[in-house]
Amino acid sequence: MDDLFFYLFHLVPGLILAVVLYGAYRVVRRSLQIRSAWNSGLTAEARCLRMYTTTHGGSGDMSVSTTLHHVYEFTARDGRVVRFEEEDGPATTLEGDIVTVYYAEGRDVVATAKAPRRAKLAAGAVGILTFLGVIAVFCVGFMVTFHQVSDAFGFGFGFDEDPGATVDTVVIDGVTMTPGDLMTP
Repeated sequence: MDDLFFYLFHLVPGLILAVVLYGAYRVVRRSLQIRSAWNSGLTAEARCLRMYTTTHGGSGDMSVSTTLHHVYEFTARDGRVVRFEEEDGPATTLEGDIVTVYYAEGRDVVATAKAPRRAKLAAGAVGILTFLGVIAVFCVGFMVTFHQVSDAFGFGFGFDEDPGATVDTVVIDGVTMTPGDLMTP
């Protein structure tokens, strides 16, 4: 049973930490892609092929959030026709509208229809990374604290600092104590 708690209190925060690290990777990657598109100096006229929304939430007492999506198509400098989708664009851009897109060439063309706002991009990325960092620190702190407590009270994998100690005793600074000793003033 103790091993179950040990795995549970390490596995769940470990999985949360993995999701947080993947999210941080995605935020940094997308920020770098948008920045490279803005810094490349390449622009093109693109046509908005489609505009649609997606909604999330709304069950029970949850609020509904709506995300606006645009699908654009343009011809790159090398003649390739590029189609891409972007979230949170302006609501004033409708199907059939022509917009300026910024793009960076390469094996995979990276493009955005968002006007260059470097400070806003950086602030958004830093804000999200800070939030994810707090979650990561909490998960690591939780796992370390649980590990220390499990070592102190002798549960987990069954490792004891004092081989003669029972599950009900703890050795603190060379003094063997029982949980009852910890409760008395």
